[in-house]
Amino acid sequence: MSNAVSTLQGKVANGEVTVSEGGLRGMITFRGDLANAKLKSVCKSLTGFAVPERGKASSNGDKGVAWMSPDELLILVPHAETKAAIEAIAKAMNGQHYLAENVSDARTHLKVEGRYAREVVAKLAPADLHPDSFHVGDFRRTRLGQIAAAFWMTDDQTFEVICFRSVGGYAFDLLAASAKAGPVGHF
Repeated sequence: MSNAVSTLQGKVANGEVTVSEGGLRGMITFRGDLANAKLKSVCKSLTGFAVPERGKASSNGDKGVAWMSPDELLILVPHAETKAAIEAIAKAMNGQHYLAENVSDARTHLKVEGRYAREVVAKLAPADLHPDSFHVGDFRRTRLGQIAAAFWMTDDQTFEVICFRSVGGYAFDLLAASAKAGPVGHF
């Protein structure tokens, strides 16, 4: 068996806003009835967070949960704990209709951190990222340039971004170019 490697192997673009690959991260697509007590309980036990409201994400370190659609969550766990998390979901959801799939190795995790991180992402995404509209904990599935991506804010200067692994290098380069170009002063 081969060892898992991250898409960009720790690549970093330093500047006033730093763009970095977040490394290996366990990601599980978890579909089911989001009102189900067993689903809620296993999410809380795996991540420490409750099932988020529509358009929200909660995370701290390698653990978190994001609302993806009316019947879908993205569960975030340390990469080494992904298999055990899938097993815990299967045990908790026994007899319930659900789907839990490990998508860790199909995704790239990036971070955008710094004084104008919001502008770096806003230049690339067709989403309203004005501070009055997009806050810490808000989550969007959209695109960056021409690729599918999702992102959320963990604090007022940090975005976490996920995209398909196959376009991870492109996403990194796109974000790094946006950061290098500097702020536009809109926010």
